[in-house]
Amino acid sequence: MHKKLLLFSTLILLFFHASAQKKKFDVQGKAGARGIMPENTIEGMLKAIDLGVTTLEMDAVISKDKQVVLSQEPYFNNEISLQPNGKPITLKDQKNYNIYKMDYEEIKKFDVGSKVHNRFPGQMKFKAYKPLLSETIDAVEAYVKAHKFAKPVYSIETKTIKKGDNEFHPEPAEFVELIMEVINAKKLAKRVIIESFDMRTLQYLHEKYPKIQTSLLIDEKEPFEDYIEKLGFKPTIYSPYSVLVGKGLVDRCHDMGIKIIPWTVNTVKEVNYFMSLGVDGIITDFPNIMGQLK
Repeated sequence: MHKKLLLFSTLILLFFHASAQKKKFDVQGKAGARGIMPENTIEGMLKAIDLGVTTLEMDAVISKDKQVVLSQEPYFNNEISLQPNGKPITLKDQKNYNIYKMDYEEIKKFDVGSKVHNRFPGQMKFKAYKPLLSETIDAVEAYVKAHKFAKPVYSIETKTIKKGDNEFHPEPAEFVELIMEVINAKKLAKRVIIESFDMRTLQYLHEKYPKIQTSLLIDEKEPFEDYIEKLGFKPTIYSPYSVLVGKGLVDRCHDMGIKIIPWTVNTVKEVNYFMSLGVDGIITDFPNIMGQLK
């Protein structure tokens, strides 16, 4: 009888351990570790790995020669960019530096790591360039293998702007296909999430690549059910601006079998609050804050 009880207790413990593993809190490093390192750089991604992120969040744009490039905007943002000659780019002129109008060899000559970022003054500064998605994946995979780290998930955002089709980026179908070419070549389909504010991207992906995980990014206060109805299917993840998240929204997501991961959560106090609501993870500029939790 005692042995049976012991076996039963052991099985219960193993069940709960397995459940906890399945519900592992997902720490996503925004553009790598944007509060600490230049955004969307290979160096930033490797730093995020060192800090223990489970998912590398990154932003993708397309070059004139159809390369998938990491960038927060489909142009060179004045906040972080220096021209190849070292001169700054003004706010007024930044959209003239349209990445979709440049071949990658030209894009790579711009420095996006040396300029002090006004919103992230603590960033480490060094000369850096916007890398290709493919070379970023290669660098990360080699790094985790060499250091025996867990393999990360890649959450890739399609960066589109309103009325930007064929001017700042391709139309959704081509955009998705170019990303999926890289993902399939690297055999990473099981470790990829495609995220977007642009529902067209996710709708095309869901139709053509239904097994790929999706994340709907939200920045406006509209009913959750309305967003899901507009999207036309249940995404893997619902990812709203953090100020829009309360217990009711968390529960509605979970009732529909959808994970909820708010952005951008940058303090220990915020992390504890959102954890208490039962979110499935966070997107943060400062992955190092997770080490400060008590």
